[in-house]
Amino acid sequence: MSALIKIGIIGVGQIGKMHIEKYQAVSGVQIIAVCDVNADEAMRVAKQYNIPHVYSDYRELIARDDLDAVDVCLHNNFHEPVTVYALEAGKHVYCEKPIAGSYADGRKMVETAERSGQKLHIQLGQLYTVETKAAKQLIDNGKLGKLFHARSTGFRRRNRPFVDGYGTATFTRKETAGGGALFDMGVYHISQMLYLLGNPKVSRISGQLYQEVAMNEERRKLSAFDVEEFGAGFVKFENGVTLDIIETWAVHLGGLEGSSIVGSEGGIRFTGGVSDTEPNRFSFHTTIADIDMDCTVNLDLYDIRQHRLAKYPEAYDSSQHHWIAALLDQVPLLPTAEIALNTMLISEGIYLSNELGREVTADEVRELSVSRSVHI
Repeated sequence: MSALIKIGIIGVGQIGKMHIEKYQAVSGVQIIAVCDVNADEAMRVAKQYNIPHVYSDYRELIARDDLDAVDVCLHNNFHEPVTVYALEAGKHVYCEKPIAGSYADGRKMVETAERSGQKLHIQLGQLYTVETKAAKQLIDNGKLGKLFHARSTGFRRRNRPFVDGYGTATFTRKETAGGGALFDMGVYHISQMLYLLGNPKVSRISGQLYQEVAMNEERRKLSAFDVEEFGAGFVKFENGVTLDIIETWAVHLGGLEGSSIVGSEGGIRFTGGVSDTEPNRFSFHTTIADIDMDCTVNLDLYDIRQHRLAKYPEAYDSSQHHWIAALLDQVPLLPTAEIALNTMLISEGIYLSNELGREVTADEVRELSVSRSVHI
């Protein structure tokens, strides 16, 4: 790989523009092409960011022999066909979360990456926060002891896509998004917990979905809102660890307590950062000399020290920073595709449990998962 990674962006909607902005802060990368079925918008974005080449067919962009990788910024059910096509064409792929619209589609993406020898990276932004990195260091150094339970939470008071004035109706339709709050926000928090737990194998899943909070009826009709605004779940892993989940776009509460992870020697709580307005906060809890300790952590000094000591100090600053660092062979790529696939297994397990009215096994989810891909 050369010292300059050349990439193409597929999709220049809300997410595509966010990805382009993120790349502006990353060294060693050049965006040389964008693609969107809305040719006028693709031209406008290319002009705004001085990107030289514009396409309306992603196959033509992928055919360029000067591209190292593509960044797929499409809605969930478009992820699999475009990603698989790019991987089979010899391109590395960075894909927006969730991995796809179903477990079956995500598994095909992971298997294609393994077979083709190309890198597949999924946008799991919570893995790069200083809170997650500090938690990982405490866990890796044995400060929590034997891990046994985690909690994954995500909170919005009333901020559902489109019906509450944010985003487009494609977020609220199974035909394009596959799912609701669990796919949109839950992927961040569930994947964070899976990463800290070591991405254990799922055994059994139980869950329930809700759409209960009143919404603007005109927007409900326009959106064809048929996904969950609130999802709850409980997961058992093969190693005996458990995980409980609450993820909500809309609920009549002033907030949730935040995600947490506990072990035999200590626990970590992420208090805040689960809504759109709360800052991230982090606390460590343990017992020293038979004294129960609720500890605050100087994350700023921790972050400064980590950057000073690292050979490649920006390699874990964001999902984009890490992706480019991995393509430059500066650091190994985190197993984001495998974590994202496990996250999808859990999410789809909650959906299946809700549908069947009982707990389901991981094998049932794998066997019953069907493709939701939309080919374009």
